[in-house]
Amino acid sequence: MAVDQQSLDFIKENVTVRDDGHGGKWVGIWRLVLLKTPPYDEPRRNGKVPKILTHRLYPQAEYSIWIDGKMELIVDPLLMLERYLWRDKNTFAIARHKHHQSIYEEADAIKRRKRYARPLIDLHAKIYFYEGMEPWSVKKNTVSDVPEGAVIIREHTALNNLFSCLWFNEVNLFTPRDQLSFGYVVYRLGSAFKFFMFPNCEYNSLFILHSHTREHSSVVEWVKSLDEFKRNTTGLKESRGGLGLWMPYPGDLDSVSLPHVTRTSPAG
Repeated sequence: MAVDQQSLDFIKENVTVRDDGHGGKWVGIWRLVLLKTPPYDEPRRNGKVPKILTHRLYPQAEYSIWIDGKMELIVDPLLMLERYLWRDKNTFAIARHKHHQSIYEEADAIKRRKRYARPLIDLHAKIYFYEGMEPWSVKKNTVSDVPEGAVIIREHTALNNLFSCLWFNEVNLFTPRDQLSFGYVVYRLGSAFKFFMFPNCEYNSLFILHSHTREHSSVVEWVKSLDEFKRNTTGLKESRGGLGLWMPYPGDLDSVSLPHVTRTSPAG
C-alpha cells in the first residue's frame, strides 16, 4: 500500500500497524510503502507515481494490480490475473469508462464537474486534437479511448513498461487527468501496444466501492481562465508539474476548435 506521510500518520492513529522487525510496516496483509519527497506540489499528480510507474517502484515484480484507495478488494488477486491476463494471453488490462468513449467527452465532463482547471483541460485537449487524436468512433481498433483507471492489471513486459513511462510523461507534461492521456499514448503507439479493455460493470464482482469524500486537492482546480494564472501572485500555477502547458507550442492552437460533444448520459 503506497502512502504519503500524511496518510501514514492517519493510519497509525486509527488502526494497528505491525512492525516485522526488518523495517517493514504492515496493516493486515498490506505492507505500507512510504513515498518520501513527493515530486509534485499537487497531491493528485503525486498519486500517479505509484499508479503508473509501478514497474519502477517494484522492479522485481513480474505482475502488478493497481487498485485505487476507494476500492476494497473482495477476490483473490490471482483470479484477476487468470481472468484478465492469462486466460486470453493478455499482458495489460484496464476497464473501459462507464459513460465516455472519446477523450473529448471526458474533457467536457471534467470541466463540468470542476475536476481540474477548465482552461488547462481545454489546452490539453487542443494539443491532442492538433496532434491528430480524433474522437473515438467504431472505425477505431479500440473498444474505447477512455479507461476507468481505478484498476490496472499488468504483466511487466518491456512494451508495457514503455507504455507506462510514456503515459506518465503525458501526466507530467500536461494535466494529471490520466484518462485523457491514456488514449493519446495508445493512438501514438498504434498497433504496437495491445491491451484488453473489460466492461466497467465487472467492478461489482471484484470490489466494494467506498465513495471519495470530495475534496479539491489544490486551488488550481478552481481556476476559470488563463488570465487568473497570468495575474496570479499566490502560487496557483504548479511549479513542478504540467510545465508542457506553459512552454511555447509550435502549432497555432488558437485556430483549433475542439470537436462538438453531445452529452450521452446524465450521469456522465
